[in-house]
Amino acid sequence: MSISDSSAPRTGSSLYPHLLAPLDLGFTRLKNRVLMGSMHTGLEEGRDLSRMAAYFRERAEGDVALMVTGGFAPNMAGWVKPFGGTLSTSGAARRHRVVTDAVHQGGGKIALQILHTGRYGYHPLAVAPSAIKSPISPFKPFALSSRGVERQIRAFVNCAAKAREAGYDGVEIMGSEGYFINQFLSLQTNHRDDEWGGDYSNRVRLPLEIVARTREAVGKDFIIIYRLSMIDLVPGGSSWDEVVTLGKAIAQGGASIINTGIGWHEARVPTIATSVPRAAFAWVTQKMKAEFAAAGISTPLVTSNRINTPEVAEQVLADGCADMVSMARPLLADPEFVKKSAQGRSDQINTCIACNQACLDHVFQNKLSSCLVNPRACHETELVYRPTPNRRRIAVVGAGPAGLTAATVAAERGHEVDLFDGDTRIGGQLNMARVVPGKEEFDEMIRYFQRRVETTGVRLHLSTRVQAADLAGYDEVIIATGVNPRDPKIPGQESAKVLSYIEVLRDRKPVGERVAVIGAGGIGFDVAEFLVHDGHSTTLNLPAWQAEWGVTDPALAPGGLNTAPPLVSPPARQVTLLQRKAGKPGAGLGKTTGWIHRTALKMKKVKMIGGVNYERIGDEGLLVSYGEKRENPTWIACDSIVLCAGQTPQRELADALQASGMKPHLIGGALEAGELDAKRAIDQAARLAARL
Repeated sequence: MSISDSSAPRTGSSLYPHLLAPLDLGFTRLKNRVLMGSMHTGLEEGRDLSRMAAYFRERAEGDVALMVTGGFAPNMAGWVKPFGGTLSTSGAARRHRVVTDAVHQGGGKIALQILHTGRYGYHPLAVAPSAIKSPISPFKPFALSSRGVERQIRAFVNCAAKAREAGYDGVEIMGSEGYFINQFLSLQTNHRDDEWGGDYSNRVRLPLEIVARTREAVGKDFIIIYRLSMIDLVPGGSSWDEVVTLGKAIAQGGASIINTGIGWHEARVPTIATSVPRAAFAWVTQKMKAEFAAAGISTPLVTSNRINTPEVAEQVLADGCADMVSMARPLLADPEFVKKSAQGRSDQINTCIACNQACLDHVFQNKLSSCLVNPRACHETELVYRPTPNRRRIAVVGAGPAGLTAATVAAERGHEVDLFDGDTRIGGQLNMARVVPGKEEFDEMIRYFQRRVETTGVRLHLSTRVQAADLAGYDEVIIATGVNPRDPKIPGQESAKVLSYIEVLRDRKPVGERVAVIGAGGIGFDVAEFLVHDGHSTTLNLPAWQAEWGVTDPALAPGGLNTAPPLVSPPARQVTLLQRKAGKPGAGLGKTTGWIHRTALKMKKVKMIGGVNYERIGDEGLLVSYGEKRENPTWIACDSIVLCAGQTPQRELADALQASGMKPHLIGGALEAGELDAKRAIDQAARLAARL
């Protein structure tokens, strides 16, 4: 399945019979097949869970059938980080009542995820089957004794009992992504020689004991979801036979639902980034579903990862890949995803573009999560769009993401809004992002904004370049005119071989076979991706993407990781990516996606060079030197040079307005140009429009 399956304009005329069908679990009934998957947001931390309650209530009111919280540790040893979310006492259970009451009042159901991080714990108290440090934590864990293993099992069971006491409808036992339970299953992380190690029948005891004892403690009328690692994507991962053995035993041992986990956190294969094809791993769940059917097991299976539209979700279910779909970030992006689907308004869904910039990147920087396309996510109690008591005439100049957000939020609140742009289409810089291979999801962002303009009543004026005098009659003027490319002032840059990133991405001017890209920020990486792929995107071709990243059937290779060299098509051009800063190019890219971009360009043989000075451009190409002393002058032979040397705010109109005595509001790139940050621009715009 590829992004093209649902990128066409959606009319909302068809409902989704598989997606919206109820699911009977025997003792309870789910109203549709949507599970909101667990996701760390930061709302789990602290004693006051009122913000978490508002966050989940909004999604319950959006008709999500069953939600799973971010992970809560069963004890201190299982913490994600010091003083992270924990549920182990009746006092804590009482504090959670605000969450479960809010969800039930909203008409939904909610399960608490029990997450023991094991060696992934970012703290010195971490424990694991063996004292083997993980590559993603600085702390070496303590190896558990046999008694210690028993204590961890009891902690899981106690946590589940406290979750029931707190009013949760169930729990999800986190058995995937390389966390504690996974660490017992793998020989790479379990070097024990007692009853919890060695043969697989011993290594598999831990999850089976946890599920069986949990079921005994909570009774038959409580949902137990087990998150099963279907494909580990790490060397030495579980074989398919082992995964099937565990899956069947878990299903028969008391689990109500089995959810699909994809890849350990240390895996060097992208699993949820925007460049990953839609529903890229549904086939793994389908493979398990066939195993269950052959064994007469009816336990529902949930598939996960990169399912972000109702059309994709419906197709996955119609194809028999799973019984439910799990979506986490798509419900950050739009809490009314399910309700809009049921009401025939799928064309109004604010689609997750899988950028990770405001959700996972924030979590890994110890910030509260949000969403690039929906800044209200996790901020429901502070960013509220209330009807305005004082209707005003507002002009917004610039129909990029900042201007579109400001205009539509202001209009939604009841203001009279005119939106101006000199281009023939909305989107601004998004129209360049959308042509970069792996960023096709930006099409959805433009589609959503187009519908928002229509449904909120914004008056759109395209191909219109306004002057300061044209804005004199408005009560408020918002300037969202974006950025201009920065001039690096390199001697010889007037050469015909020199192009700006705008000329390459927007104007599609011809580019030679050998290219030097000046600037290794986000735009430089985007241009390099565009040039080496030349329009061929593996995001739209699942088999090609799998071959490129070494993903294979776990029945053919343990962990589903191909040991053969990846099959990467030759680069369309020879590209050299340069930056003035010393150090690793792309260091400022997203915390959770930067490594993907660097790896993808390395696979395409892009040379990345830092610490250079741009001396001049000549017939030979680009002359660079190195270091503060400008040593070792070297010609980089190239046919084309693309300037991606940053941006400056486009403030000509703002300056003219201020000179005339007006006080416009500046947002987005017009206020601050750094790295064309759409996340910051949309958040600024939403907050401004909410208070006008």
